[in-house]
Amino acid sequence: MKLLLQLFWTFFKIGALTFGSGYAMISIIENEVVDRRHWFEREDFYNQFTLAQSAPGPIALNTAVFTGYRVRGFWGAAASVLGMVIPSFVIILLIAVYLHSFRDNSYVNAAFNGMRPCVVALIAVPCVRLILRLKGVWQILMAAASLALIAFTGVSPILLLAIGAAIGLMLARS
Repeated sequence: MKLLLQLFWTFFKIGALTFGSGYAMISIIENEVVDRRHWFEREDFYNQFTLAQSAPGPIALNTAVFTGYRVRGFWGAAASVLGMVIPSFVIILLIAVYLHSFRDNSYVNAAFNGMRPCVVALIAVPCVRLILRLKGVWQILMAAASLALIAFTGVSPILLLAIGAAIGLMLARS
């Protein structure tokens, strides 16, 4: 029961205190589950992160599911998901109810404008860490080519993930 509460509380804090996209949460999740709680080795976390990106749904929620499941099975996944979702649900509910009263508030707008650069940094940290862990020139070239294809041509990331998996399997067989 203690471990379930730790999972819930860990993801509750992350869900309540992280602004931005799921990618902004990844470095915080990594810090909590790898460095602080030691539920994952760093390499295992990156493998779970890759899996979370590949699965349908929000990446932070997928990461919570995979972490909870690995640590404590089905109930661990449930505790992690509830911890991640409850703060967002409550915040969105409050915003929906009271949005009209602070929609044009200059202080609220200024606070969000000030948070944007921090969100960019939170997204950049796991990206840079992943880049630094690439092994070999072919992985770096593949990452650069994938980035260019997704950013400039609209190629589906799912297609590139499938191609990357196939290339990885071919290289592992040789």
